[in-house]
Amino acid sequence: MIDPKLLRSDLNAIADKLTVKGYELDCETFLALEAQRKALQLAAESVQQERNAYAKSMGKLIGQAKASGEDVEPLKLKGEQLKNDSIAADAALAEVQQALDELLHGIPNIPHESVPAGKDEDDNVEVRTWGTPKTFNFDVKDHVDLGDALNSLDFDTAAKITGSRFSQMRGDLATLHRVLTQFMINTHIAEHGYEEVYVPYIVNRESLFGTGQLPKFEEDLFKLDDERDFYLIPTAEVPVTNIYRNEIVDELPIKLVAHTPCFRSEAGSYGRDTRGMIRQHQFEKVEMVQFVRPDNSWDALEELVGHAENILQKLDLPYRTVILCGGDLGFSAAKTYDIEVWLPSQGKYREISSCSNFADFQARRMKARYRNDQGKPELLHTLNGSGLAVGRTLLAVMENYQRKDGSIEIPEVLRPMMNGKTSIG
Repeated sequence: MIDPKLLRSDLNAIADKLTVKGYELDCETFLALEAQRKALQLAAESVQQERNAYAKSMGKLIGQAKASGEDVEPLKLKGEQLKNDSIAADAALAEVQQALDELLHGIPNIPHESVPAGKDEDDNVEVRTWGTPKTFNFDVKDHVDLGDALNSLDFDTAAKITGSRFSQMRGDLATLHRVLTQFMINTHIAEHGYEEVYVPYIVNRESLFGTGQLPKFEEDLFKLDDERDFYLIPTAEVPVTNIYRNEIVDELPIKLVAHTPCFRSEAGSYGRDTRGMIRQHQFEKVEMVQFVRPDNSWDALEELVGHAENILQKLDLPYRTVILCGGDLGFSAAKTYDIEVWLPSQGKYREISSCSNFADFQARRMKARYRNDQGKPELLHTLNGSGLAVGRTLLAVMENYQRKDGSIEIPEVLRPMMNGKTSIG
């Protein structure tokens, strides 16, 4: 959530910055609600002060009335009236504050000044590439045909078990999928300094609000059909980041990594990437999350991107890194890098990791703080990034390491974990 003080002090400047994200801030409604809030707050405070003053003097007034034989009932009625007036004033203030909060909760994060303008992914800016896409002396197959020929990747059986946009793997391909996960986790722990955490795969509404998925993006989530407001996680970002909701930490940075399944309804994506494993309702991901001091968060973002890129380099998979333009930038993010891996069957790069700095946007929603050098609580900054999406990494390995006979070479770095096997097929 944006700091309301920024909106009150420089509304037009904030509105102008948000246009980079294609968001039009309703300044008129904000100003009207803010004016009502101020007036009602002053009224509530005035009534409360009058009530407090009367309560202090009420005993003396009643004593004097009794001593002179006067009826004390009017004095009591006035006390009751002031009480009711105070309750009514607080209720009116709470109603306007709720409307103001709802407006604030729907305003996206302010993009960093380095975020380029643009409408969609076509306007993202490439910052670097790594590796050279392989050339093949045969017609390349996509991961669907490769997996089918190996009897190892089955979408029809998954559809029978559940429905469309699910997959079933078996044999060495299922093992490779698991090994990729373990390889990523091990690398982030041993080389990049992360601590592994295991988290719930079901979260409550408060957690999804904290990271910005609710209330705006509920249609993208799988909600459990019960009365407890439980949801399946769309990413490990949600449970891991919420570890420090309503907490004050003494030392930063904190770097955590988790492997979880992810569940997404993919609302609004019908007709897009329906073939294969690119866009599924259930997939695995290794997620890196960092909690840092505000003055370190932009350096931390560059470090985080490097950690994700390192996995692709070890797997010798060509990729490019882009900065998302304002129109493609997520609701909670101040700046995002996407890492896109080369897919031979499509002849282009496709997203495999997204690394974002949220600044204090999530921390304000979660009330996640640290103690600064003066020992005072201050909002920390949160970052996260895929390190990597496991299914997309698997299909990238399948396509980039395919052979003419339909077998798949296993990347050298993974062979010790595959019991020494050099290929599948």
